[in-house]
Amino acid sequence: MPLKKGSSKEVISENIKELIHSGRPQKQAIAIALSEARRTGKGKGPAKPKKSKKKR
Repeated sequence: MPLKKGSSKEVISENIKELIHSGRPQKQAIAIALSEARRTGKGKGPAKPKKSKKKR
């Protein structure tokens, strides 16, 4: 079963359980689940534009 998208604690926890159930070691499952949460980028707003400094 593919991992769920999202970065909430519930989604990360479900992904860890799924990975452990499929035979991954616990530390590897945690790393994969956190990496997937980071890749999805849910919950982050749009990037703020950089302010340019004016030369005088």
